[in-house]
Amino acid sequence: MMKNVYLLRVFFEKFKPHILIILTEFGYTFLYFFTDASFKHGMNPHIHVTYRQIVATIALFPFAYFLERKSRPRITVALFLEIFVLSLFVSSLSQNMYYSSMRYTSPTFLSSMVNTIACLTFIIAVMFKLEGVDLRNPRGIAKVLGTLVSLGGAMVMTFYKGPIITNLWHPLIHMQHTATHHVHENWLKGSVLTVSSCISWALSYIMQAFTLKRYPAQLSLTTWMNLIGAAQTGVFALLTQHKPGVWKVGINIDLWCIIYAGIVGSALVIYIQLWCTEKKGPVFATMYSPLGAVLVALLAYFVFGQRLYVGSIVGGVIVVVGLYFLLWGKEGEHKLQDESIASNHVSQDDP
Repeated sequence: MMKNVYLLRVFFEKFKPHILIILTEFGYTFLYFFTDASFKHGMNPHIHVTYRQIVATIALFPFAYFLERKSRPRITVALFLEIFVLSLFVSSLSQNMYYSSMRYTSPTFLSSMVNTIACLTFIIAVMFKLEGVDLRNPRGIAKVLGTLVSLGGAMVMTFYKGPIITNLWHPLIHMQHTATHHVHENWLKGSVLTVSSCISWALSYIMQAFTLKRYPAQLSLTTWMNLIGAAQTGVFALLTQHKPGVWKVGINIDLWCIIYAGIVGSALVIYIQLWCTEKKGPVFATMYSPLGAVLVALLAYFVFGQRLYVGSIVGGVIVVVGLYFLLWGKEGEHKLQDESIASNHVSQDDP
């Protein structure tokens, strides 16, 4: 019994970043359905973003204050401005532009573009020398190939439908699909907003890697990001939303969505991403993102009774294959780094 517990602990410690980042994709998957239901119920997206960040700040503050009281660096003016810009990328710009683009483009276009965040992060990380690519090494080739294959699988899920797979049972949960607002298509405006949102998300992962070196307190940094992000989005909402009663939230799906999005989406998920970024780099924090498209498709089919196409299954398999290549390349890279560090220690210890 003790041996099994020990082996389980060793397994968890070895694969802890992978397990945690996969859990964040599950968190985002449920968040997708929560926000979809809330927005169809009539919740204003910008108000939602403001409230969820307030909830996240309240939930995180006691943990950040007491657990990192001795290890938390002092906030200087330069560091505050850096966190202010980071909050702008992580919360304000990316989320508000993402939700605004929903009015002008199709869900197909939006989902396909969001799946490019991992590739964008990888390219920017290479440019800033946060990620190495050695095309003479099979591990380096695997990283590039895995990124492209995962992106290709996500594109297949988006653009290729194929035959419909018949539902084997009645849906467990029925969702209303009638939208309460009129959609005006403006592809140029929507495309600019969507692309800008994806670039903002990708830049945020890169900036996190730099900020964590100066402020290595993930709980406190997550709290600061949500607090500043709530202020930024709140000001934007006050300037743009003038309908009476827009800030009111009843005890309904809107409230439960805000609580879930705040605690899980804006607090727990961002904290895990910061931790994984510090341990494994910014690309690692994004490389499981195509898995979210697979999880959404599966949950939509098995729980909500939505249509599942053959293209979704084919694309999902391609995504998994791409992730395997990327993981193989990344893990081999970290093994080489560990061996290099160990050999350096040995050489230093030698007389």
